Order: sequence, then C-alpha cells, then structure tokens
Amino acid sequence: MIALLLPLLALSSPWWEDYDTRERFLCGDQGVLVVERNDAQASLISGRNRFTLFRVASSQPGVRYGSDAMELILWGDSLTLEQGRRKLQCTRTDQA
Repeated sequence: MIALLLPLLALSSPWWEDYDTRERFLCGDQGVLVVERNDAQASLISGRNRFTLFRVASSQPGVRYGSDAMELILWGDSLTLEQGRRKLQCTRTDQA
C-alpha cells in the first residue's frame, strides 16, 4: 500500500489550501495519519508523504475524497482508505 504510515512528522499543508479541519487517525499497528480537509479537497499526511484528494459526490454514506490511485471515506470517527483491493481502517484519535 502506498508508502504510507511512516512515523508522523509535524507537517501541515500550505496556508493557501485553506483547510478548515485537521484530524488525526490511528490505523492499528500501521501508525498514524493526519487528514486536513475542506469542502472541496483533502490532504492525507503520513510521515513525509502527502496526497491530495478531491471531494467525490456519492449517495453512499460518509464524506468521500478520491484520486486516480485511492479513495478516502470519512464516516463518524472512522476513516477507510481504499487503494485497489486493499483497505485500511483507522479510528479518529483527536483533533490534530
């Protein structure tokens, strides 16, 4: 799965992306992810890696962001990251 879940560094997105929400998720033994988001896009941060995803309209439950490579689904305190047939389940730990 993407070069994901390296030890988290205190990275944040550039100010011009104007993310109004920053959340931290624990993904079992895989580590921690930070998601910064607004109504149009999200930035998934893991270690030194950052992935930008765009809001996806869907009748399915949850808030969805996606790219050609992956989809991120937020529903309550759960985050699901799908890449092809692989899924990673994470739980919100706090507001980052």
